[in-house]
Amino acid sequence: MLPPWWIRRVLLIPAMLVLSVAAVVTLPITAVLAILIGLLTPRAWTRPLRLLLLVVGYLAAEAVGLFALGVLWVMAGFGRTIREPASERRHYVLVRTFLEWLYWLLTTVLHVSVRVDGPPPEAYLDRPLIVFCRHAGPGDSFLIVHALLDWYDREPRIVLKDTLQWDPAIDVVLNRLPNRFIRSGSPGKPTADEPDRPPVEHTIGELARKLDGNDALVLFPEGGNFTARRRVRAIQRLHRRGLAAEARKAEAMRHVLPPRPAGVLAVLENGGDADIVWVGHTGTDHLLSVADIWAALPMDTEILMRWWHVPAGEVPAEPEAQIGWLYEWWKRIDDWIAVNRLTR
Repeated sequence: MLPPWWIRRVLLIPAMLVLSVAAVVTLPITAVLAILIGLLTPRAWTRPLRLLLLVVGYLAAEAVGLFALGVLWVMAGFGRTIREPASERRHYVLVRTFLEWLYWLLTTVLHVSVRVDGPPPEAYLDRPLIVFCRHAGPGDSFLIVHALLDWYDREPRIVLKDTLQWDPAIDVVLNRLPNRFIRSGSPGKPTADEPDRPPVEHTIGELARKLDGNDALVLFPEGGNFTARRRVRAIQRLHRRGLAAEARKAEAMRHVLPPRPAGVLAVLENGGDADIVWVGHTGTDHLLSVADIWAALPMDTEILMRWWHVPAGEVPAEPEAQIGWLYEWWKRIDDWIAVNRLTR
């Protein structure tokens, strides 16, 4: 269970800073140990060292990020103007820098490259965007946000699982920006301990309001990372709810989970004249566990991302038509993944 915000600030931030400093200071020693361990497995002797560099690089970014967040808090009048536009922009610059560093680690340490196919950034100029992305493989949410910030110069609003707030830097910076954390494994309905808690659809819809020309709302309609087991459970859930037509459509899609329409409908209802961007990707979706990632190091792979742009005027107006339209696009993404997985 996620502790209250003040406990996370008092306990997790100091713990992360101590861990980060210790990791950086001891890197020369741990690097030698990683090399020695790697020599025991000659075919993949760099795996321990690569993993160590990735972890230490992330922890170093955490420490620098937390220090920068403290500076930004002071600059905002000790938090008084933290949500004003100038302060928000400085925070987006910080997130962009943080993700650029992680992207460099990913491409350098893991030998991963990313290729984006689809309309150029100029196609979206001065248009608010709603981005619906599939969710599969480690780090795909990081890649989509990095692409929006660095390549498309957008200010993303994201719907995330609340467990990400265990990471202190993510917790602080994303709670200062217009994002929404959704409780994991919960339908988002009011509970005995939170009787005033709004439904998830209301929370997501609220985030979609008043998008301007450089905003992009990001939603993962599947609600979680794809696995074969989750796909089977999701289809069974559709059958139990009497949604036979949706279940048949989901059974025809092999590489994605059936989308959850409620959040999508809430975003479309509140998103005004925002254009829609659909994003599919493949390249790391076969990495489902820590063991899979370990076995794949160094990855030496290309992640392919495909973006489709739909102008606001082409979005169906009625909810029932929007659900059918959502499933049509999800089938299109599934077909694209099937082709590109076979040719990789």
